[in-house]
Amino acid sequence: MENGEKGKSYSGAFLCMGMLFVTCLIVSNLIAEKVWGVTEHISVPASVILFPVTYILADIFTEVYGFKSARIVIWTGFACNLVAVIAYVITIDLPYPKYWLGQDAFSVVLGITPRVLLASFVGYLVGEFSNSVILSKLKIITKGNKLWLRTIGSTVVGEALDSLLFVSIAFAGTISGRQLISMILFQYLFKLVIETVFTPVTYAIIAYVKKIEGIDTYDYGLKYRLF
Repeated sequence: MENGEKGKSYSGAFLCMGMLFVTCLIVSNLIAEKVWGVTEHISVPASVILFPVTYILADIFTEVYGFKSARIVIWTGFACNLVAVIAYVITIDLPYPKYWLGQDAFSVVLGITPRVLLASFVGYLVGEFSNSVILSKLKIITKGNKLWLRTIGSTVVGEALDSLLFVSIAFAGTISGRQLISMILFQYLFKLVIETVFTPVTYAIIAYVKKIEGIDTYDYGLKYRLF
């Protein structure tokens, strides 16, 4: 379908993928506090094992339903993550009985610092929207061909911006410059590898969703706005 608005349907498939997107985002931000020591000199947030899934899903939303639908999912993910963070803050500050010994551990796991929170939100919004816009434009340029080029090409830019912004905002000044650069590079390359490896799966899911939905959106003449 060549009109970005006609035939658009938020079906069960769209809603299920949307819920999976939000789940992966919230869990990724939750486990981002854990630092994965890959080697003695390379460490990254543990969220790298799950966060790339949000980019794969964003590719599917943009490819099948178009940028405007992807935008809805991206902002929904942002709002749900904000609700989760507010819930963490409130529950950490709730009074607790003396016999309960889990407060410190609970605070460590769920206590997201304002700096990490800002890094997460900025990296997420800039990265996800860049990924979606680029994929949408590439689809028109390639006339719907070379899906691998669109999914990987958009991720190259989106994940680069996300990794650079998140790591820089969250960790600059707390670790050495060498550690900061290695964290950014490894996290970025790891995400790209995940996207590339799962390209056949992305192909299969997109083909299946297009078939059951009867829709293949091209964002002709669309003005890319955040809202």
